[in-house]
Amino acid sequence: MSALNASVAALLRQTAEAVILPRYQALSADDIQEKTPGDLVTIADKESEIMLSEGLAKLIPEAAIIGEEACAADPALLGTLNQQLAWIIDPIDGTHNFAHGQPPFALMVALVEGGETLSGCIYDPLTQRLCTAERSKGAFINGERVKSRGSGAALPVAGISVHFMAAEQRADCLRRVDGKMTLAEIPRCAGEQYPRIALGQNDLALFERTLPWDHVPGALFLEEAGGKVARLDGSPYHYWDQGRGLLGASSEAMWERAAQILNND
Repeated sequence: MSALNASVAALLRQTAEAVILPRYQALSADDIQEKTPGDLVTIADKESEIMLSEGLAKLIPEAAIIGEEACAADPALLGTLNQQLAWIIDPIDGTHNFAHGQPPFALMVALVEGGETLSGCIYDPLTQRLCTAERSKGAFINGERVKSRGSGAALPVAGISVHFMAAEQRADCLRRVDGKMTLAEIPRCAGEQYPRIALGQNDLALFERTLPWDHVPGALFLEEAGGKVARLDGSPYHYWDQGRGLLGASSEAMWERAAQILNND
């Protein structure tokens, strides 16, 4: 692990201990709000983002800070994301789970510049699992290199997230995969879903909404483990692109197999 990722990992652990775990299963109704219908934010999300932002600013003072909650307040912050060195922060990924006092949830941070993700960290404070990746240097869990291996099941084990799909699109997607994939439980936490693919628990995941803080760290981690992440039409995933639909798979061959199922009638 690089010195920079080690510093980020330490900051994630400190933030979890200081502001997230003390509020886990201890939130009051006043501690939880809706940003949009069904999209929750808690006081712990806000406090976590503040602590992470302050710590990351000390690591690289010239880098911009693009946090989920800051962008919720000012969406214009995303406008120049592809043009600058920036930290992308998800202060709690899986807020719905956290707000309901259940796992999984994670803290996620990525460093990007000029269209490329340079590094990423995903920390699960309940299991203390730390996923790290650096461009062209591999993927690691708690310091051990990870190679994506697939589930080995006859039918691909798929995490198909239909939560943000329209009803007609949801029905069509489920029709396409019926009998061709084994549907897995959806953890409602990208910081859990991407490691599941790398570890062979799932073979693939389909996401409809692709906000950068939800996917940039995990996409790099899976790709560095040997998997593939791309739009359903095969075009590259760019973190500044607010398009919809993202497919991650344990290998390029699995990605192609899944894409054929999902795209063809």
